[in-house]
Amino acid sequence: MDISVVVPLYNEVESLPELTSWISRVMDENRFTYEIILVDDGSKDGSWDMIMKLKENNPFIKGFKFRRNYGKSAALNIGFEAAKGGVVITMDADLQDSPDEIPVLYRRITEDKYDLISGWKAKRYDPLTKTIPTKLFNSATRKMSGINNLHDFNCGLKAYRNTVVKNIEVYGEMHRYIPVLAKWAGFTKIGEQVVEHRARKYGKTKFGWSRFINGFLDLLSIFFVGKFGKRPMHFFGAMGTLSFFAGIIITIYLVSEKLYDLAHHIVPRQPTDNPLFYFALVAILLGSQLFLTGFVAELVARSAPERNRYQIEETI
Repeated sequence: MDISVVVPLYNEVESLPELTSWISRVMDENRFTYEIILVDDGSKDGSWDMIMKLKENNPFIKGFKFRRNYGKSAALNIGFEAAKGGVVITMDADLQDSPDEIPVLYRRITEDKYDLISGWKAKRYDPLTKTIPTKLFNSATRKMSGINNLHDFNCGLKAYRNTVVKNIEVYGEMHRYIPVLAKWAGFTKIGEQVVEHRARKYGKTKFGWSRFINGFLDLLSIFFVGKFGKRPMHFFGAMGTLSFFAGIIITIYLVSEKLYDLAHHIVPRQPTDNPLFYFALVAILLGSQLFLTGFVAELVARSAPERNRYQIEETI
């Protein structure tokens, strides 16, 4: 199979007929073998009924329905697991991404030998409340990831070599940083393609300010896991050592001060009367905890078997 098109969706019943028809037309014109994987992320507007109706007339459509809303990352992860095409293309279901971009994205993967091509909507139709946070995230992500040739990490329109999607795990809000995940997995040939951004035709945007906070936290998580996931003691050990030895130095100072006072017949004050005593105590305890608590917690979180397991109500 040439192409798998993965479309995560939430309450997009109005756009689905036009979107699937458009994708099929582009595929037929270019004689691609393909599948359209629609992942319904717990929609409440009849999107799943529409998917089943479209499936009756289009055998290339496959569908997954979540019992509740898990988020875009969960939908993409399920779509990636099911994808069989040599090239996997993702796009949003709101018709703001154009299926006419598929042939050029496909050629850049197959002919130019890229691992991943990320779309860049140079001209956007989104409100400032969405574009400004996006620019801030993109700037921070470029600096932290070292992927300096991408303008928009979060563009929904992307193309991947099949081996890329089979070797990355997308969870939380990590869909924003898939190029970073790909890089950490060893897929370093990452390119960009200017794509058309269309004004929303149906429904309303799902963007909210909670995603701004969650996205920032996931960026920090990706940076830490990518840099220290295989050697966490390099981080926790260094921080713990600094804290522990700072506490030891303060303790030696307090002991030396008391011995000096005793040697010179000066009435020494109690160590607990000195604020430095408490700094030393906290530093030593914190250093010990950094070796244990954070290190163990991060490893447990990364290996949790339930982290990427979702309830799929129906499959067609």
